[in-house]
Amino acid sequence: MSRLYRLIPALASLPLLLVSSLVMGSSASASERLQLVATTSMVADVLREVGGEQVDVRGLMGPGVDPHLYRQTRSDVTAMTRADAVFWNGLYLEAQLESFFERLGERQPVIAVGEAVPEDARLADEEYPDQYDPHVWMDPSRWRFAVEAIRDALAEMAPSHADTFTDRADAYLNELEALDTYAREVLASVPEESRVLVTAHDAFGYFGDAYGFEVLGIQGYSTDSEAGLARIESMVSLLVEREIGALFVETSVSDRNVRALVEGAAARDHEVRIGGELYSDAMGPEGSYEGTWIGMFDHNVSQIAIALGGKVPKGGRLGRLGHLEELP
Repeated sequence: MSRLYRLIPALASLPLLLVSSLVMGSSASASERLQLVATTSMVADVLREVGGEQVDVRGLMGPGVDPHLYRQTRSDVTAMTRADAVFWNGLYLEAQLESFFERLGERQPVIAVGEAVPEDARLADEEYPDQYDPHVWMDPSRWRFAVEAIRDALAEMAPSHADTFTDRADAYLNELEALDTYAREVLASVPEESRVLVTAHDAFGYFGDAYGFEVLGIQGYSTDSEAGLARIESMVSLLVEREIGALFVETSVSDRNVRALVEGAAARDHEVRIGGELYSDAMGPEGSYEGTWIGMFDHNVSQIAIALGGKVPKGGRLGRLGHLEELP
């Protein structure tokens, strides 16, 4: 597959075709807002934070939408072909859109911000080392590369506002650093033997790598394949043998497999409880605190910590989380 439309960390090293597209996209009047399309809500949120009043952002995937399975609609195609640029995560997250983006990248900027994360900072599948985990937003220290890539792309498209984009990106990166500090503090309060995170699919690998949690997903990186009976049985055995007492559902993935584990463990006289709901491939409701990347991450960190026996301040880091589910 052609990689002409992929973003690599320095825009100066972009292929000539994409650089030319970026330059042409910046020819509009400086008073006009950049018209941008983002695939996931996480990417859209960063675009709005860094771009401020200089951008109009349309996000394709809202709350509860699974990007692994998402297919573009007719209105999506219209919006993307008319946009000044399209931003997506990449790393095969939006698997069903790959071929469309390859064609679209021949005529306008299509920028994979997740691929700005250096290869040596990515996690790979043990069986398929050339397939990277796409869920890079689960670790602030890695997500900062996407923020910087967005900053640089916007500055290239609208040079007259480059200072604004830099200032806003710096402020946002400071928030990422503060949130990372909070995460380390509250997650360190979880007893070591309880630092096992069992979820519907393997979306929390970077989270676990960053904060010292073992992560067990029923499905792999993608939700595009069903977990077989053998996988469910092996997971039930693991829960029972290791006496794991909590697992988590995800807002963008069916809870069917998670509840199958609960029932399977119960059949073996082992109680496993739902530790709460986490945001994995989509954020919370639009307009809510959890509908921002900062709020989404605060919720996940706080919910995981409180469900697994850690200490969490009321309402999370900023006191803005209305409800955290604590295990009885």
